[in-house]
Amino acid sequence: MIMENIDKINGKNINYNRMCVEFSSKSENESFARIVAAAFVTRLDPTLEEIEDIKTAVSEAVTNSIIHGYGTDEGIIEMECVLKGREVTIKIKDKGVGIANVEQAMQPLYTSKPEEERSGMGFSFMEIFMDSLEVDSAPGNGTTVLMKKNLRKPD
Repeated sequence: MIMENIDKINGKNINYNRMCVEFSSKSENESFARIVAAAFVTRLDPTLEEIEDIKTAVSEAVTNSIIHGYGTDEGIIEMECVLKGREVTIKIKDKGVGIANVEQAMQPLYTSKPEEERSGMGFSFMEIFMDSLEVDSAPGNGTTVLMKKNLRKPD
């Protein structure tokens, strides 16, 4: 479902485009999510580096939902992408177990599943590859990851 709208910033019309998709928390859907997000931003003619940054961040967020949010249970992951001017906003949301201590979970090398040899770098990669990262979570309420990236202006 794609909805196009017009917003006003400083008196100027700014087009924005929004896309939402939901999918099962199966590991094979991680690649689906990253391709959908990348395809959605292509109309802005991003660089290959920008596309790879977005794909990597989406991959990490979706993988966290699958592995840590739902574990062996199956659930639904929601992905919303918004283009507003040259800013890309991506929200990944699950209704899994949630995170008790978000600050701790965002520390490099921290993992809630050390027995699975997880690297604990997911949030660190999201922070590195995107311009901003917000994580909202609570035990039993799932997790929402909100990432933003400003794309360079075309030549």
